[in-house]
Amino acid sequence: MSTSDRSIRERAPVSPMTVPPLQPGPLREGIRNPGMPLDLEWVQAQRVNRSAVERRAATLGTRRTVKKAWQAGWLLRGVTDMDLTTLSGDDTPGRVRRLCAKARTPVRQDLLEAMGVPADRVHVAAVCVYHQMIEPAVRALEGSPIPVAAVGAGFPHGLSPLPQRIQEIRASVDAGAREIDIVVTRGHVLTGGWEALYDEVAAFRDACGEVHLKTILATGELATLRNVARASLVCMMAGADFVKTSTGKEARNATLPVGLTMVRAVRAYAERTGYLVGFKPAGGIRTAKEALLWLILMREELGVRWTEPDLFRFGASSLLADIERQLEHHVTGRYSAHHRHPVA
Repeated sequence: MSTSDRSIRERAPVSPMTVPPLQPGPLREGIRNPGMPLDLEWVQAQRVNRSAVERRAATLGTRRTVKKAWQAGWLLRGVTDMDLTTLSGDDTPGRVRRLCAKARTPVRQDLLEAMGVPADRVHVAAVCVYHQMIEPAVRALEGSPIPVAAVGAGFPHGLSPLPQRIQEIRASVDAGAREIDIVVTRGHVLTGGWEALYDEVAAFRDACGEVHLKTILATGELATLRNVARASLVCMMAGADFVKTSTGKEARNATLPVGLTMVRAVRAYAERTGYLVGFKPAGGIRTAKEALLWLILMREELGVRWTEPDLFRFGASSLLADIERQLEHHVTGRYSAHHRHPVA
């Protein structure tokens, strides 16, 4: 995109129904987002038309349909985009080992054979656990390409002292986590403390080193879509590799209007800097139909490239069972009981 084209686009309001997918040509493929200096003018300039966003989100499932073999293909992509997650107080090493076994073979082999899909091409993107479960997860996934992601930084509330949160991240990296999902301090967003939010996320990024950082905004507690857009930009400026909607512990988790707001921020950041930042909706995504809506959102707003697992993830646990049920229906024409597809 030329400078003149970009300036025209920034001046002219664009209907949310007509925004073309972001083109991958000028982007810095394969280069990790290094962040940039905090641009408060850009942050403060963010405006979100809530009514337009909600209308756009409501049309995602009505303007495009995916059926039969195409739907099965999209659902398999959804499986490979999944951070298979267990974040319960009753987690045990045995439960984590069973989850990791499912992560290696998330879809029954007979279903993959019937669809002509090589079994070694279908596995989840990562397994996400608390710090205490990193070691058994790493052992269970040894020899596979699946990394362990750990939640940190005072998850889920993010209110412990900053040095303690930074040390928690470093401990998880030392234990073998290859991705860290941190939660930001919501108070910085609600009070407009953008410098504090930037410094916090930059410190987390530094503690991660070469390990990828996913920043959880806990959008259900940020009050407005404008706050969501501003917080997303600040986190990316501070060097986040992913922006993530929720911890899954809030009363309100991932919603399509929030997701649309965040992917528009990802788009704006990519257009200005050239760096690709990923997006992860988490919390409350339980059905294959919902997964398809999120994939359609990514496809239409950012393009096919942003449906791949290095740039898009589902934070999910029960979602996998419903996707496997839908794939069995595609193969056999019959729906199976949910309990026939246990996750762990």
